[in-house]
Amino acid sequence: MGLKERLFQKEDLSRYLASDKGFTKTLNARDLISLGVGVVIGTGIFILPGTVAALHSGPAISLSFVIAALVCSLSAMCYAELSSALPVAGSAYSFGNVLYGESIGWFLGWALILEYMLAVAAVSTGWASYFNSFISALGLHMPQALSGPFDPAHGTYINITAVASVLIVALLLAHGSRTSVRVNDIMVIVKVIIILIFVVVGAFFIKGKNLHPFMPYGFSGVIKGSSLVFFAYLGFDVVAASAADVKDPQKNMPRGIIGTLVITTILYIAVSVVLTGIVYYKQLDVSNPVAYALQLVHQDWVAAILSVGALAGMATSMISTMFSSTRLIYSIGRDGLFPEALGKINPKTKVPTNSLIIVTIIIAFFGGVVSLDQITSLVNIGTLLAFTFVSYGVIRLRKRPDIKNTGFKVPFYPVLPLISVIMCLALMTQLPAETLLASLVWFIIGAVIYLSYGIRHSKLNKVD
Repeated sequence: MGLKERLFQKEDLSRYLASDKGFTKTLNARDLISLGVGVVIGTGIFILPGTVAALHSGPAISLSFVIAALVCSLSAMCYAELSSALPVAGSAYSFGNVLYGESIGWFLGWALILEYMLAVAAVSTGWASYFNSFISALGLHMPQALSGPFDPAHGTYINITAVASVLIVALLLAHGSRTSVRVNDIMVIVKVIIILIFVVVGAFFIKGKNLHPFMPYGFSGVIKGSSLVFFAYLGFDVVAASAADVKDPQKNMPRGIIGTLVITTILYIAVSVVLTGIVYYKQLDVSNPVAYALQLVHQDWVAAILSVGALAGMATSMISTMFSSTRLIYSIGRDGLFPEALGKINPKTKVPTNSLIIVTIIIAFFGGVVSLDQITSLVNIGTLLAFTFVSYGVIRLRKRPDIKNTGFKVPFYPVLPLISVIMCLALMTQLPAETLLASLVWFIIGAVIYLSYGIRHSKLNKVD
């Protein structure tokens, strides 16, 4: 077999299904929705609607969220179809191996590794910052040396709170998917209740005059706003990555993915309408617009409980994304592209323990000692790349007579998958040049690892 044929050799779905039998199938549609809402609705819901409204959309920020949701729904439906037809661990990585070939699958997995690791590390530093502020109100303070990334010039050496948050989540995940999902469910419920309290209380203080003009920046401002808030919906690949843990995936995967989209859209729109109704949009360009709005109407008690919602929001995001990270690393190890030990499942806990250890070490390092200010935008390109290949993957799937899909199918095929591809590519062109350059460096590193190690140890070579 020539190099070109070898690079694009496709994985056998039956082997994946057999390898993933070690997972305990305990998750239902409600659990998947909880995982999805946990990662999609983070602290951004308390910040993004205000800043985007002030600078781009005005009160029409709610319309920006609707447009973004419609665009994102295309990718969500494509994820739902592939997850239904290919109910295996690894999300876009595994889909890529089966539908495009090993090399494409590898680079999708390599992109998702960057996305997941940086996302959790960034959230851990945010959680630490919010937690430290919370305890400072009680008169407690972290030592300066333990309160930030490695920066001796400013007296900080490690963000110990961020490291601790990662370790706590890892210990939770080590107990198995049932335990971690149950804890995640409770925290998601707390977060949603707090958001609903803001919406209900804030609705009494809406002033019609604050909603006029509705489109102060014109429809182009609404579109610009939708391109910015699109990234608030990212997280469907996290849900898809858990397919191997799901009962009746043909039914539950589509319900989980589409249910996540519907619920998160409603919450984003509700917060946007109330926020811009309480405060004139030009005043919302602040770091904490929701708390600012509540202070204006003297609802300090609601502002106080928002801190609990913010901490819960970040915690659920970490649980969901680290859960998916372990399944991704396991999947790559399962195929031999990473050391085979990473593709093992603990027979007692039904958890890929070795993958969890590696994921925990890497995320704790980045969250504890590395400043993430300049590299978190790399999360976006990994997600958009996965969205693009998953969307076009629906077309490749329909041409595979050997793969039978009795579950969800994207309507208006092939128009909607192609529109999704175009929209994802268009959004990719809007990313900063430095993000594209940094991602190129990351993919070059990935190519070296794949060609020097992965392709030689791949299970596909053993098949040959």
